[in-house]
Amino acid sequence: MDQQPSADREKLPGRSISGKWTNKERVLIFSSRGINFRTRHLMQDLRTMMPHAKADTKMDRKDKLFVINEVCEIKNCNKCLYFEAKKKQDLYMWISNSPHGPSAKFLVQNIHTLAELKLTGNCLKGSRPLLSFDPKFDKEPHYALLKELFIQTFSTPRYHPKSQPFVDHVFTFTIADNRIWFRNYQIIEEDGSLVEIGPRFVLNLMKIFQGSFGGPTLYENPDFRSPNMHRREMRLAAAAKVREKQMVKEMQKGKKTSAKEDLESDVTADVFLTPAEEKPADIQTEAPEPKVVKKKQKAFKRQRMQMARR
Repeated sequence: MDQQPSADREKLPGRSISGKWTNKERVLIFSSRGINFRTRHLMQDLRTMMPHAKADTKMDRKDKLFVINEVCEIKNCNKCLYFEAKKKQDLYMWISNSPHGPSAKFLVQNIHTLAELKLTGNCLKGSRPLLSFDPKFDKEPHYALLKELFIQTFSTPRYHPKSQPFVDHVFTFTIADNRIWFRNYQIIEEDGSLVEIGPRFVLNLMKIFQGSFGGPTLYENPDFRSPNMHRREMRLAAAAKVREKQMVKEMQKGKKTSAKEDLESDVTADVFLTPAEEKPADIQTEAPEPKVVKKKQKAFKRQRMQMARR
């Protein structure tokens, strides 16, 4: 039986080794300590969707962020997605081009993982995605910078050993309400009909830095409000609502007491009173004689019964 030459094997359709792997982008996805289960599942979903991603152990929160550049160098990664948890309720995401920068910091909101959504969409594991961006990404310079970062981070390199030579899903980055909305859709038909797969999350931009995890600030979002300020405003609003209820109760109590006072001093109370003749006042100088009350003697029960018999 003749063996097929290696050159012919490389030209077979459907094999990812048919070309040369030149784009050696590798993304390190890991987090700090103190994350919750939803963040852990989100990181696992991202690693599943991105075959060129690598994992690492959780980083201690006491360590400075510049240490991540050394971790990326050890892992042979030139991009990094770092999830930073604070107060066990706030999640921040760093996306960085290691080791020279730039980098951006986001507040992650409205996280929904694959296991949580249970959507009907599905795609082949390791397949390469299309990246769809909002037209607003080309209008402002900081969005153009973020677009290039997203393209280099989320796009699977061609001919990657762990990738599949198919394109059956699309990552969408949409700008709405000064936030970036991430969605993952399955491409069903050739006409472009889509079904959502998941996960989904919202990125609220904080700052863009020139270096990797630090350096001069290139852009700062003027519309960003920290979660602490938002929670403080919520508490103040709740306290103002309680104070307003107390004031309403006090006003109602004041109205009730004033209504009672008005009823006690009613002006129309003497309308139907008729004047009577004045009687001379008799002044008694001596005490009146006591009245003698004669007590009736009741017969005993035996006597009453005898009288009844007669």
